[in-house]
Amino acid sequence: MSTDTSYYVYALKDPRQSPAMPFYIGKGTGTRSYDHLVNPDDSPKGRRIREIEAAGGKVLVARLVDALTEAQALKIEAELIAAFGTLETGGLLTNAVMPTGLARKSRPAVVVPAGVREKAQIGLALLKDAVLELAKANPQGISNSDAASLLGLRSDYGGGSKDYLSYSVIGLLMRDGKLARTQTGRKHIAKVD
Repeated sequence: MSTDTSYYVYALKDPRQSPAMPFYIGKGTGTRSYDHLVNPDDSPKGRRIREIEAAGGKVLVARLVDALTEAQALKIEAELIAAFGTLETGGLLTNAVMPTGLARKSRPAVVVPAGVREKAQIGLALLKDAVLELAKANPQGISNSDAASLLGLRSDYGGGSKDYLSYSVIGLLMRDGKLARTQTGRKHIAKVD
C-alpha cells in the first residue's frame, strides 16, 4: 500500500430516521461515495437506496474522515463496520463483507465477539488483493511458495503446514475465477478481467 493520502471513509445514511442512521460504510477516493447512487445494484445496499428514493427521500452521503492512506482508511472502515455490525450479524449495515458461498457453522461452545467476523473478512479481502496483485505483476505465474515467502505469509508452525494460509487464499481466488493454474499445475496466473 502506498502513502497516497487521497482516501476517505464515508457513510451512506437513511434520512427517514432521526437522527439519520448509517446503512453502509465504505472507503474510497474521488467520487466513490456517490457512485453507489448512480445505478443502485440489487444488493441490500442498492435496495435500500431505491427504497429511500421511492419514498421521496435522498440518501445522505457523509465523509467521516478525509486525507487518509489506503491502510488507514481500511482500518477505520473495518472498525466502523465492526462497531455498527452488519444486518447478517444483527447490526445496522448492509455491507457484504462475507465471501459468498461460505457456509457459516454454528458452534455454541465458541464465543464470537461482535465485529470480529467483519474484521476477518476485511483482512481476507486485503490478502486476496495482495496475492492477485503479485500474480498480475508476474504473467509467467506464481507458486504458492512465492506467495507465502514474498508476502510474508509463511508461519513458524512446525511440520508441513507453513504455507497453508497462502494455499487457502490462492484457493479462494481460484474459486472466485481470478486465478488459474498453469498447464504444469505448479504456478498460478491472474485471469484477465
